[in-house]
Amino acid sequence: MSRITAVFNKMKEEGKKGFIPFITAGDPDLKTTHNLIIELGRAGATLIELGIPFSDPMADGPVIQRASERALLHRVGVGEVLQVVSDARRETDVPIILFSYFNPLLQFGIEKLGAEAKRAGLDGILVTDLIPEEAEEFAATMRRNDLDLIFLVAPTSTDGRLKLIAGRASGFIYAVSRAGVTGARDEMSAEAEKLVQRVRQFSDLPVAVGFGISKREHLLDVWRYADAAVVGSAIVSEIENAKSSDDAVRQVRAFANELLTT
Repeated sequence: MSRITAVFNKMKEEGKKGFIPFITAGDPDLKTTHNLIIELGRAGATLIELGIPFSDPMADGPVIQRASERALLHRVGVGEVLQVVSDARRETDVPIILFSYFNPLLQFGIEKLGAEAKRAGLDGILVTDLIPEEAEEFAATMRRNDLDLIFLVAPTSTDGRLKLIAGRASGFIYAVSRAGVTGARDEMSAEAEKLVQRVRQFSDLPVAVGFGISKREHLLDVWRYADAAVVGSAIVSEIENAKSSDDAVRQVRAFANELLTT
């Protein structure tokens, strides 16, 4: 049983719902990324999404685009991110997944990625622009290295596509709350609840909802019908607005506490 499956099973037994924070690795630097992983784990993160910085992040809004730009200034790539995961594993057992476009992973080498990700203690990978019809070889390599492969589904996904993804995904399924790019929003989309209901027709995997979640009210709403809520741009904004790396860690911890405090 993977660490991701184990943590979702434990939450289900305890009647709890999940909080999945996203941060861009290397923003503003790798030391801060390491410290954020530790603090988010202590704050109660179910698992952590670690974004691989990329020069052409088409699915991301301006906040995460700027985070990638800051990280790329330090030449942060897949190898450096896996080293951060390896170092963090000495202090936390919170599940960690990579959130990446396919190009950086392909450049790194798929076989090398699988072996080094397993060695680093990574738990899974989500590739935003890898469609299931073309993921067979990649998925097989990840499975050989005990890594969950998470897929995105959207309100525009057909039932056929949902069924295909359900047959190939592991760990959990990431439901995009609305069409468009990432970014905080004042209100959640009603389409997200409908999408989760549709996914459950084809899969028993946990479903996490992301894109646009920025307030506790959003988490409470998503928790009504999904297993976890993903918070990305709102956290990355806290990092961007911090005056120092230490401030970034403190602000993200405070924001996480605000989201999770009843």
